[in-house]
Amino acid sequence: MANWTLQGFVGELFELGNRYVPPPPGIPAPVLWGVEDVVRQRLGAYSSEIRVVPRMANFDFPFVPREVVEFFRTYFGPAHVAFSMLPADARAAYAADLEKLWREHNEQADKQGDRTVVHGEYLEVTAIRA
Repeated sequence: MANWTLQGFVGELFELGNRYVPPPPGIPAPVLWGVEDVVRQRLGAYSSEIRVVPRMANFDFPFVPREVVEFFRTYFGPAHVAFSMLPADARAAYAADLEKLWREHNEQADKQGDRTVVHGEYLEVTAIRA
């Protein structure tokens, strides 16, 4: 499995989204699968071996952070749904906060103004069935 980590960029994206559209009560956050202890707890009884390796995924977009937000808003299901659930003022605030997050993590900001490059940590999990 490949699971986004809480401390990585995607974990920050999910945390930001939860501020605007909180998850339903009682449902554990999907990013908990990116916590090694949680993975071992959940899979331990069913596995003879569990290997975890932190890895990085590269997000490389040929446009500026503002356009990355619009891209996700249009094509990424969870973002599309979140925006559709918010009133206009909250949509604008959410978009601004997302743009800020992408801009702060953009590794190309000082090199090329027309690209957004961000690295997102995930946990690679290999579990061998017991």
